[in-house]
Order: sequence, then C-alpha cells, then structure tokens
Amino acid sequence: MSSGVITTTRAVFLKERPADGEPRPEHFEVRETAVPEISGDQVLVQNLFMSVDPSMRGRLGTSEMHYTTNFQVDAPLDGSALGVVVAGNGLIPNGSYVRHRLGWREHAVVDASAAAVIDPRGLELHHWLGALGQTGFTAYAGLVRAGELRPGDDVFVSAAAGAVGSTAGQFARLMGARTVIGSAGGPSKAGKLIEDLGFDAGIDYRSEPIGSALRAAAPDGIDLYFDNVGGDHLVAALSSLKVGGRVALCGMISNGGPDRPPIDVLMNAILKRITLRGFIVRDHEDLRAEFEDRVVGWLEAGELVAESTIYDGLDNAVDAFLSMLGGGNVGKMLVRLG
Repeated sequence: MSSGVITTTRAVFLKERPADGEPRPEHFEVRETAVPEISGDQVLVQNLFMSVDPSMRGRLGTSEMHYTTNFQVDAPLDGSALGVVVAGNGLIPNGSYVRHRLGWREHAVVDASAAAVIDPRGLELHHWLGALGQTGFTAYAGLVRAGELRPGDDVFVSAAAGAVGSTAGQFARLMGARTVIGSAGGPSKAGKLIEDLGFDAGIDYRSEPIGSALRAAAPDGIDLYFDNVGGDHLVAALSSLKVGGRVALCGMISNGGPDRPPIDVLMNAILKRITLRGFIVRDHEDLRAEFEDRVVGWLEAGELVAESTIYDGLDNAVDAFLSMLGGGNVGKMLVRLG
C-alpha cells in the first residue's frame, strides 16, 4: 500500500560511534530518508513527541551491557514515540494516537502489532511518554515488584530529579511511604525535590559525600533504595539500609571509572540480609492497566507533579539528548515534533 503523498521524512542518524564513549553533536546527523511502502499489517504514523532516554548512551557503543539493541552507524536512532496514525489498513483507524518504538524521525511506518493505541483520557499527550509512559511504568514496577514497597517504608531514590526518579519518589509517597529522600546534582534540583515534588529531604551529591548526607537525612536507616545510579550511591544505600532492607536495581548511570567502589561492599547485603533485585519493565506488563488507572487518578486529582523538559523540533533532538546526559532536565526529557 502506498504511504500516500508522504514519500520522505527526516530522521536523526548515527554518523559515527563516539570513540571515547562521550557523545558529541558531530556523531549525529539529521538526514532525509525514504518512507517505506506500507504493507497490509502496518500503519503510517506522524510522530508528535519522542522520548530522550539515558539508556541511549550505552546503545551508542558496541557493549552488550544493556537490555536492548545497539544503534547502527548510518541508520536512524530509535526510541519511544507518540504520534497519530495518518494512513494504514484499517486495523488502527486514522486519527488514532499510538505509542511505538520508532522515534527520532518525523514519520514512521510501524507494525500495527507494535503500536499501542492510547486514549489520552483528557490529559496532555506528552504525559503518555512520561508519567503514564515507560518512565512512570518503570518507577511503578520497580517500587511494587522489585522493591516490594510497604506502607511506612523509609525510601531513598537516586537521580531523583530525573524522569524515573521524580516519579518513583512521588509514587512512593502516594503509596504510603513514611519518608522519601532523593539525591540530585546541584542545590537547585535538590531544593526542587522538597519544594515542588514533596520529598522529605533532597541531597545535593555534588556538594557533600552521599554516604554522610544519607545518614544525616535518615539517621534510623532506610527500608528501600530505588537505584538509578549505582556507584557511590549504591554503597551509601547499602550502609544505610536496615536489616531486611530491599534494593530495586533500575539503572546504573554512574559509569564507574578508576574510582568505582570495590565489590566487597556487598558484604552489607549478607550481614543485613538485604534483597537486591534487578528488573526490566517489559517483564511486568500485567501491571499496566492498574498502573495507568492509578496514575490517571493522581494526575486528575492534582496529587502528582508530572515534570517534563520539552525541546522543539527534530533539529534540536541531539541537543536535548546531550543536555539530559549533563543533567539539564527536570523530569522527562522529550522532543515535540510535527
């Protein structure tokens, strides 16, 4: 089937891999590319928003130490996106909003089976890539399944001003945590955790050692650590966790280097009978409906602050990505397309 009048689109390509692991603007290029013919089980989507995610950094290299595929040189990047169906076979009606994985381009030909139809429920569309998208779902599954959150828990969340961390801390509070502590880079972000997002304490890890700061914020210890960072944050949490404490291992954006902590700090897990559980959100789809209903309710009631940092236009997508890696976002980093 023809894609109608749309025969080309623009996409962000990986021009070359960063040799030193540090992405820069010259590693990417916006190019015109052909829009494929639509087969009988596909739809053409005009992308309206695309997600910019920390996990992309690992995908730029050749390591397999991540949970998805590496980007290919001279091929478009990809990632979560939300758009509107503009042509197809009727399996998904034109005008429907869909979430899919072919972001980083203005139009995408998507298998109908890989497109999740979204009913916005009166909420702004970008929330369905943030608090109601994989970001929020990651926070929810990590707390409920990996972390086994319990009412009255004292909770510590690292990278708490980021997309997952900012929702994880608020979800913990809404689901009955007694105390919620977050870490963030810089005094402004640390203050925002308390003033805008309802955390009980915000630690600026750039101005003080995370271990002593966490002990001061939680002198009686913590029950649950939601880990987005690894490194010194995980060491600090292991020291502060109570006997029988739990760790939800979501991500390890800290890239270690020569000062990475020694593995023997895990002795704390033995002495305190701590549970460390890694998780990947796609394993918990059975929670999706419950998650969406609860979060829609929190948003409608004004109980949840769903922060997003939004750049405009595909030409600014790489700037959004590099800004995010440098801590330039509060909440979910998105690019508005169309």
